[in-house]
Amino acid sequence: MKGTPDLSVSKPLKADKTNPGVTQIDYWSLTPEQLFSNVNTSRAGLTQAEAEQRLKQYGANVIEAQQQATAFRLLISQFKSPLVLILIFAAIVSGIVREWVDSIIVLAIVLGSTILGFVQEYSANNALEKLRLQVLLKSNVLREGQFQMLPSEQIVPGDIVELSAGSLIPADGVVLEAKDFFVNQAVLTGETFPVEKKPATVPNNASLSQRINCVFRGTSVSSGTAQVVIVQTGKSTVFGQVAERLRLRPPETEFERGIRHFGNLLTQVMLIMVVLVFAINIFLAKPIIDTLLFSIALAVGLTPELLPAIISIMLAHGAQKMAKRGVIVRRLMSIENFGSMDVLCTDKTGTLTEGVVRLDGALDTQGLPSEVVLRNAYLNAHYQTGLNNSLDDAIQISAQKTNLDISSEVKVDEIPYDFVRKRLSVVVADAQGQRTLITKGALENVLSVCTSLQSNDGIHILDAAAMSEIEKQYSDWSNKGFRVLGLATKPVDSQHETYTSEYENGLIFTGFLLFFDPPKPDVQEVIVDLAKRGVQLKIITGDNQKVARHVADAVSLPVQGVLTGSDLNSIKDEALWYLAERTTLFAEVDPNQKERIILALQKTGHVVGYMGDGINDAPALHAADVGLSVDTAVDVAKDAADFVLLKKDLAILREGIDEGRRTFANTLKYILTTISANFGNMFSMAGASLFLPFLPLLAPQILLNNFLSDIPGLTVASDNVDPEMIATPRRWNTKFIGNYMVLFGMVSSIFDFLTFGILLFLFRASPEEFRTSWFIESLITELVIALVVRTRHVFFRSRPGTLLLVSTLIFIGITLVLPYLPFIAVFGFVPLPAPLMLALLGLTVLYVLATEVAKKYFYSRVKGANA
Repeated sequence: MKGTPDLSVSKPLKADKTNPGVTQIDYWSLTPEQLFSNVNTSRAGLTQAEAEQRLKQYGANVIEAQQQATAFRLLISQFKSPLVLILIFAAIVSGIVREWVDSIIVLAIVLGSTILGFVQEYSANNALEKLRLQVLLKSNVLREGQFQMLPSEQIVPGDIVELSAGSLIPADGVVLEAKDFFVNQAVLTGETFPVEKKPATVPNNASLSQRINCVFRGTSVSSGTAQVVIVQTGKSTVFGQVAERLRLRPPETEFERGIRHFGNLLTQVMLIMVVLVFAINIFLAKPIIDTLLFSIALAVGLTPELLPAIISIMLAHGAQKMAKRGVIVRRLMSIENFGSMDVLCTDKTGTLTEGVVRLDGALDTQGLPSEVVLRNAYLNAHYQTGLNNSLDDAIQISAQKTNLDISSEVKVDEIPYDFVRKRLSVVVADAQGQRTLITKGALENVLSVCTSLQSNDGIHILDAAAMSEIEKQYSDWSNKGFRVLGLATKPVDSQHETYTSEYENGLIFTGFLLFFDPPKPDVQEVIVDLAKRGVQLKIITGDNQKVARHVADAVSLPVQGVLTGSDLNSIKDEALWYLAERTTLFAEVDPNQKERIILALQKTGHVVGYMGDGINDAPALHAADVGLSVDTAVDVAKDAADFVLLKKDLAILREGIDEGRRTFANTLKYILTTISANFGNMFSMAGASLFLPFLPLLAPQILLNNFLSDIPGLTVASDNVDPEMIATPRRWNTKFIGNYMVLFGMVSSIFDFLTFGILLFLFRASPEEFRTSWFIESLITELVIALVVRTRHVFFRSRPGTLLLVSTLIFIGITLVLPYLPFIAVFGFVPLPAPLMLALLGLTVLYVLATEVAKKYFYSRVKGANA
């Protein structure tokens, strides 16, 4: 902010051209009237026309504008590779020195490769954009005088937004009205506990944490409700300015790190090899232009320049298939983590159980059905305005079936639920004006503010004997799988219009609410399937351990150990690292303890998934390697998740795990093909160029070889995957890939030099015949080897995907007829005699057999073959 404004003058909202959406005043210090004047709005909010105009003026409410993947932008991005640019430069140099044929061929192949990558990426980007739109975060915005759910990206300065527990605050604003409104803003201020926000004016020099009347983008609502007027959006928010300065990015996944190291390794090898080859060939007095083109083409053949594009295509393909199974991917690179996941932590509600909670009983303190208890519970559930939840829905459904009429009682005030008190209270007034505080919540927390209890013969002191009887009832019901809430009331005076949690004392305990959520009928089969896939299932719940244990027993989940929240408070982190692995059930835990459990499991080498949909799940979702939420979750949970399930169902999750493993397996296939064929061929070619009196292949021939082999490689994304590759978690293993590269590169080079010997000494091949033969041999072996290394079995026992098989056969056919085409002479190819062609095919068969032998040896002997 620039200086202190003159508050006596009402300024219109102005856009800072360098930072759209920012107001050039200290807005937190203004009165509501001054603020409305400055942002050109009112309590009625904006009209749709005004909002659309401001959206054009200030831009979308996003931190980093997501540029639409237009065809032109994607096409241009294909030319960003330094190698492609160097190749184009070399082609231009060839043209300058009148090597027209070479120049045109090189440019044509470069153009063909870029079009190939462009078509695939454009298709993948369009598909991903459609998936992204399915999980857009939305906010309750006042437009045309009515609140409506709109994408948060469309919020503009001047909008009035309604916030409630679980809301992710979409932009910076000022609180107009609030009720017990607490916000977690630790992401900006580092404050440990939620802070209360309320209407106020604060000094213009107030620090971020002192602005008690402001809410900030990226923070979340812990409890209560509020209406705020939006002042800053997008990059001009406090969070946006921090993100702009730091340029934060999500932590690199193990998969991303492995791909980056692999790419760097090949690039380094390429640079060393190309420089040496160029220098030595120049020393041997070979033509400079031909040698330059040859060296650059060799670099293109060696460098995995299509690796990023192919990985993006494979991940996008995986995301599309996962979407068909009900799993929307929010972060593409997390797909590999999904497949690597070996521990899944989840609450029981909706995953192990039906998620359709019903009120099984509204009972008095003696355990008998009570209409009074049901009525009070109905009043509490009906008038609470916090986060919608299945328990309140169940109460209202049950009460409506009995035709309870509460129209004579009106709501006076509400004390919202929070995760510290674990209670929710409403104050209602009857027709005579008598007010009653009705409190509902976790039984222990309700009892803690009660001093007496209601029985059939009146009100009695809540003494030790009464507490013991209540505990016995609670234990019996919990062991049967019921979730038990407590209900309490007390008369309150009529002198106040607002009530706080301080009024929750001296209550009269009136009864119990029993809820039941039956186990899913097919969940036992899913649990067994997850175990077969190497995924341990752990329950982390806020419910009491007896209810959680009952559910675990009901679904036949083997329970190895149980830890409660109070146990966790007395355990040091080092001890938890040991215990977390050996514990199946964590009960009565709070949000921070959930996160602590996730971190403990990660410390012992596990890839941990966490499924949650509530406010209290956000910390654990952030900490997990795989954050899973559902489409109906609160905003803060969906925003923290890597994947959003369209239905909270372990069966959908199982299919998502399988698809994640397929995507990883197919990505690994492409990498193994690249290092077993490309690396060996290019190494052999570089070596041959040093002792041959001519270049083993001309630059256009190398580029054509690279181009033709890349097309079938793009179909690997849809390839079939062997069952054992899905059966257990798979992780990136650099040592495995390094060992693979050495062994199979060596096999490839041995056959390359065998081919050279046969061509030179047996067939006395001319330079043109040598190049034609070597082109055919190297391309066919690269195409065929993809079918061999795609499986750990003998290749004919694993059926490849239709696209991969068909495209490979087509390009093998094209390769065999290529020397006989009339126009092919421009590439320097010549027709080959039949004996030579048969010899090449024989060498290919021998190479396949040798690779099969090497593959069997490798997977039986090489350490790390479990990658």
